[in-house]
Amino acid sequence: MKEDFYDILGISKGATAAEIKKAYRKKAVQYHPDKNPGDDTAEANFKKAAEAYEVLSDDNKRARYDQYGHQAFEGGGGGFGGGGMNMDDIFSQFGDIFGGAFGGGGGGFSGFGGGGGQRRVKGSNLRIRVKLTIEEIANGVEKKIKVKRKKQAAGVSYKTCTTCNGAGQVTKIQNTILGRMQTSAPCTTCGGAGQMIDKRPDGADAQGLIIDEETVSIKIPAGVVDGMQLKVTGKGNEAPGNGIAGDLLVAIEEKDHEFLQREGDNLHLDLYISISEAVLGTSKEIDTVTGKVRIKIEEGVQSGKILRLRGKGIPSINGYGKGDLLVHVNVWTPKTLNKEQKQFFEKMATDDNFMPNPETGDKSFFEKVKDMFS
Repeated sequence: MKEDFYDILGISKGATAAEIKKAYRKKAVQYHPDKNPGDDTAEANFKKAAEAYEVLSDDNKRARYDQYGHQAFEGGGGGFGGGGMNMDDIFSQFGDIFGGAFGGGGGGFSGFGGGGGQRRVKGSNLRIRVKLTIEEIANGVEKKIKVKRKKQAAGVSYKTCTTCNGAGQVTKIQNTILGRMQTSAPCTTCGGAGQMIDKRPDGADAQGLIIDEETVSIKIPAGVVDGMQLKVTGKGNEAPGNGIAGDLLVAIEEKDHEFLQREGDNLHLDLYISISEAVLGTSKEIDTVTGKVRIKIEEGVQSGKILRLRGKGIPSINGYGKGDLLVHVNVWTPKTLNKEQKQFFEKMATDDNFMPNPETGDKSFFEKVKDMFS
């Protein structure tokens, strides 16, 4: 089981943004590769800290993690832990956090590209929406989706930027009343990448990219909810040169079911039976997310009775078991009767067996509602 992100950084769940950043910096300094050369354990801890910070430093991701745990980010890549990002990615994305702790003049890390120097450009993210049935949500599903994304064109080549000479930054020296001051800024010619296009094949854009359709496999875990967003690392638009591909963000949309209604991890089903079936008892075949099942209706069942089928609901995305299927029994009263039927019920109107006589154990409507949420 993956470690808790809060435990990795050594903070509480109520930690502030400043406390999260401070804790991450401390862990990153402790396990930085420059301080632990050749130490695979230190590198693994460094990556885990970066993954924890990547989620907890983002308010939306943190809220999803607090509610659903690690499964909120499963589905084809996730974060660093899934192997989708390497050390370059981490330094490129979070290098500014460390300042100049490891030298390099501008906070760079052994050539990986931190706060200063050449950086790796990341391609833009793509967003798609995937519609799922309740059955797919209950069982988990792998979807193959066609996605149009930018890729480097075949035959494209890049050369060192002539403006910054591959540094990715341009340094300026100015004379001020305080003396000579040196400032650095990302190169505007190459966008800080240190490279510019050399040969561009036909059909490619100014960055040497073309739009290509690709089939992407997306593993969607059981228990996702409408509006949840999953990430497939590296399946967004590619970046020119030695850049990093963006991510594919997958928004979940839940389709309405013909019979079942979802409420959290529980499902609800309205079952209508006739007066005769209510009096005599019967068995009914009903729909569940794993197929049809037959349930028994006891004789004398009352309208409003709720039958709970445990474990027949939606699996918890946190792995805490499954919800239930709540079957609401509704006795259908006929609206029209023929003469013979009407005479029968007129005769029964004063019969003791047809007079309302709720037992002590029969619960009120409000008690039944309370039970549903207990």
